Amino acid sequence: MDTPYPDPLASLNPQQREAATHGTGDTAGDTRPLLVIAGAGSGKTNTLAHRVATLIRQGADPQRMMLLTFSRRAAQEMERRVGGVLQQALGLPGTQALPNLPWSGTFHALGARLLREYAPRIGLEENFTIHDRGDAEDLMGLVRHEIGFSDQKKRFPLKGTCLGIYSRVLNTRDPLALVLQSVYPWCTQWEDELKKLFGAYVEAKQQQNVLDYDDLLGFWADMMAEPTLAQEVGARFDHVLVDEYQDTNRLQAEILLGMKPSGQGVTVVGDDAQSIYSFRGATVRNILDFPHRFAQPARVVTLERNYRSTQPILEASNAVIAAARERHAKNLFTDKASSQRAQLVLVPDEAQQARWVADQVLRQREAGAALKAQAVLFRASHHSAPLELELARRNIPFVKFGGLKFLEASHIKDLMAVLRFAQNPRSRMAGFRVAQLVPGIGAATATRLLDAMGEAGDPQQALQSFEPPAAAREGWTELASLYAKLDDAELAWPADMELAKAWYLPVLERLHDDAQVRKLDLEQLVRLAAGYGSRERFLTELTLDPPEVTSDQSGPPLRDEDYLILSTIHSAKGQEWKAVHVLNVVDGCIPSDMATGTTEEIEEERRLLYVAMTRAKEQLHLLVPQRFYVSQQSGGGDRHVYAGRSRFITEAMTKHFEPVAWPHAPAGSLAATPSTAPVMQVRDRARAAWR
Repeated sequence: MDTPYPDPLASLNPQQREAATHGTGDTAGDTRPLLVIAGAGSGKTNTLAHRVATLIRQGADPQRMMLLTFSRRAAQEMERRVGGVLQQALGLPGTQALPNLPWSGTFHALGARLLREYAPRIGLEENFTIHDRGDAEDLMGLVRHEIGFSDQKKRFPLKGTCLGIYSRVLNTRDPLALVLQSVYPWCTQWEDELKKLFGAYVEAKQQQNVLDYDDLLGFWADMMAEPTLAQEVGARFDHVLVDEYQDTNRLQAEILLGMKPSGQGVTVVGDDAQSIYSFRGATVRNILDFPHRFAQPARVVTLERNYRSTQPILEASNAVIAAARERHAKNLFTDKASSQRAQLVLVPDEAQQARWVADQVLRQREAGAALKAQAVLFRASHHSAPLELELARRNIPFVKFGGLKFLEASHIKDLMAVLRFAQNPRSRMAGFRVAQLVPGIGAATATRLLDAMGEAGDPQQALQSFEPPAAAREGWTELASLYAKLDDAELAWPADMELAKAWYLPVLERLHDDAQVRKLDLEQLVRLAAGYGSRERFLTELTLDPPEVTSDQSGPPLRDEDYLILSTIHSAKGQEWKAVHVLNVVDGCIPSDMATGTTEEIEEERRLLYVAMTRAKEQLHLLVPQRFYVSQQSGGGDRHVYAGRSRFITEAMTKHFEPVAWPHAPAGSLAATPSTAPVMQVRDRARAAWR
């Protein structure tokens, strides 16, 4: 029977439609897992949304679908798009509620939900709290000190390095010795000590009933290695769909395989050419090997039609990635014709590079391109330093992506610690921070409090009966009163947040000169709290997917209506701009001289350049400085080294680029021949000043 409504798949190209309808309609008997290789700008989010909507239209239960995305915001956007497709397909009124996908979110967030649900069966307490990266580092540092490694005569790795090693071992499943040898060679002498440290760190987490980010994946993977639990969890979901699969690590691949060993109902979407996060433990092998990981080979659909860039930009990008040693073959194309090729811009040095970019940015602005439509990308954050000075000199506003994250700001960490300590009184890191917010309480008193709570059968009772120093008595009474209220089972969330904020505001005024600015962040936190059903849910989800920025990040608010985007290439992934300038496309920068030790590292650097190039919609400029000046501890001088064009752009590829040479001696430089014609009359200016 013909439907009276428009075909919801009409906007898809044939390859997108093939991916969206796999296992439905004419291919209803095809139970193979699906791998969608989605080239840059090929509409993968739209395709995945249509696949989810198509499955629901064909009778799939949204409650039995697990959708794994790279952020909670991406999951919410996916739900919105799925709802839009279903409204069109089913003729639903715009006022009707969109379908709910309760199991959509990040691996870490959904892992936390499952671990809490199965806690009694896997040896966890249901009220565990989750340490963010900063808290995990602090706990690692505390354990490091307690077992005496801070007193080593030789340099022992700092807490951040120790946590980095620990995290990499867990996420890559590589032995400690291999991780040390390949990534942390300066730490190889400490292998035995690090094993002892990591064992003590695990014990500390157990005693305090806390999990860190790595536990959320590690414990979930351990669950899926137990056949009974794996079968039970897998049976709860008819479909498991994963976005950005090229950014997953071995633990995440093990989880997927454990849940769905046959591959039936599994869909993953990604692009091996955009796998650039190995420093986080991600491995390109997951997407390269996916077709043969399950009991039945996967069906592979490749999306090659690009909706972002012009054809000349794609030709240059295709040429760069075609040289990769191993990849899923694809050749991006588009209907967007243009006579303007990508440019290879040769400049004398970084200073001239900055001037060229600033000139170009202003030229494009005068031609109608907003500053926000332009971006400058770079391999490492410090590469933009000369440009930042030049932009400031010319009064060109800019925003640099990076900086302090929301949960890393001290005032946010304080208030979150107050709530975490109420949720889990055995969390020493939260308690240690909160106790010292009381005037008159220092590290020694805080430690005495936490020891007493740790030894007590009822930690809350131990807190209430604790005797603080005389100087801290008044402040302590107020804090103990707060925790008595927060322990009340009748207290309805988010009243907890209001009580905690009311107690903390005087502390904020005492600790920070810019308290008025920081209060805005606390108000944002209160607004966020209202969107969650419980304290536990709020603490868990905000830790796993925090907002990006705080008032600590950039000082006074930006007052310009427009600003240029500066970003590392890693932070730019998933974004697009009308014009893109890539700095320092030379060997030593791209590829970084810190990432050429193995073939795998070099191949990832190639993919990094490809990601940068495919962010451009209409204009792409790759900057190639010839000289880099070497700073010296004392004295001046002009010591410099010469740089060569990145090895990823071979001579054969240059036909896809327009060469541009920035003059070595621009007008007004010392190398230019001075003119003898008068430019100005200084005496006339001096006379005029006093008239």
